[in-house]
Amino acid sequence: MTDNSFYVRNMLLQYDKQLVTARRLARYRHALRMAAGEEASAIPADVKRKMMVERIAREVVENLILSGSDNPIVLSIKQQLEAEAGFPLIFKYPPTELEMQIFRDTPEGPVELKTGEKAELMDRLWAITLDKVDDTML
Repeated sequence: MTDNSFYVRNMLLQYDKQLVTARRLARYRHALRMAAGEEASAIPADVKRKMMVERIAREVVENLILSGSDNPIVLSIKQQLEAEAGFPLIFKYPPTELEMQIFRDTPEGPVELKTGEKAELMDRLWAITLDKVDDTML
């Protein structure tokens, strides 16, 4: 048990050193840009927020929805989507496919959705995810 705690503590110390170094390099890069006369950031705060919300929403859709995460935000997104669809859903990434597969959970077993239904569901999933992430972000 003590060996594991030593390795975990050591790993966290190394990680902390890397974070400190990365912050120092970022400050140094920023100082160099300012010395060269470049402006700080020309992107307005609301645009930055929108970009961040979209990036987080993409992560939620691509990773957490598929992993069966028990995150409360992910669960609420799934529940709202299933309530709007009117049936339980199963999300999968088959190993041989490049695209996410969506199945309707029926008593006879999972049934894959048609292309039109899938496109509508994906649009709705994206909209719900954007709303949830935007509402929960500081």
